[in-house]
This record gives sequence, C-alpha cells and structure tokens, in this order.
Amino acid sequence: MDINKTEILDRICYTELVYDRINKKINARFSKSEIEKMLSDIIRETQEVFFQRIGKNIYVTNSQKNIRITINSNTYRIITVDLINKSLR
Repeated sequence: MDINKTEILDRICYTELVYDRINKKINARFSKSEIEKMLSDIIRETQEVFFQRIGKNIYVTNSQKNIRITINSNTYRIITVDLINKSLR
C-alpha cells in the first residue's frame, strides 16, 4: 500500500493529550496551533521516500529537522513525535 502524503495532510488529527506528549518529547512549550503548523510543515517538506508504514503506523522521518512523527495509518491521528539521534544515522 502506497503512502499518500496529501491524504495524510488532509486527514491529520490530534488528541488533547498528544500536545503535551509532543512538548515533553521535544522539550518545548509550543501551543496547539504551533505544534499543528510545525508538524504539517515537516510532513509537507519531507519526501515520501522517508515515509514508512510498519503495521498500523506511518513513520515520517525528517533528518534535517531531527524528528520522527508517528501517525496511526487508519485514523491519521498523531501518536507521538520523537527526536532522532543524528549520530546513529
């Protein structure tokens, strides 16, 4: 199954708890709208070759931003965001 970046951007959604989780994981204090804009921008600028579907999740890895976004492939809900360790690449 191919990953459709446009569909992800059109259907992406968030739970109330995920905003705090994202801020905690990236050690930030962004507002909900700042998080949504940041993640949309990262998804938009990441080439589809860096989108990977494993099981029920889609992983969007952007090495330039040092971030990996985990998205549920059924609901398009953001699950979490992780910083990636550049030294491991």
